[in-house]
Amino acid sequence: MADSDDTTELTLLLAEYSQIKDEQRARIGFRDNLLYVTIGAVTAVTAVALQTSHPDLALALPVVCVVLGWTYLVNDEKISAIGRYIRTELASRLSTLSGPAAASAFGWETYHRGDSRRASRKITQAVVDLTAFVAVPFAALTVFWLYGTASALLISSSILEAVMLAVLGGQFLWYAER
Repeated sequence: MADSDDTTELTLLLAEYSQIKDEQRARIGFRDNLLYVTIGAVTAVTAVALQTSHPDLALALPVVCVVLGWTYLVNDEKISAIGRYIRTELASRLSTLSGPAAASAFGWETYHRGDSRRASRKITQAVVDLTAFVAVPFAALTVFWLYGTASALLISSSILEAVMLAVLGGQFLWYAER
């Protein structure tokens, strides 16, 4: 009876692996597309602001970039969490059921993390993320502060946006360090 139970559990573990990898793939595609959406939004807002000579429209960029950046960051963290779960929990349970040889069943989950250029890729990705989601909207705030309307409401909004961008930037750095 134990063999049947082990086979059932093994089947369930492999089904879980398949489902979780599907979720990871979907999240990767969604996350990566958020960079393109951000570039499109920045281009659209900038074009409208320049064509209409309304620098106050620059205040739209920080809000858009915070929302898209946070969504990007959350998905990126879930992608990493799925990988950690597979490497630790799922691989361990599979190894317990199938013996030590099964521990290497998810070899790719650890192999791709060990190459010599991983650190430089992670740093470059952090720079790209910070540029797209934090530096560009900070530039938009600078344009507003230099050329925008001196309305108390808009200036207050811009300060709040700067704080939100600083928090988002901090979160990007904190997650990148992990």
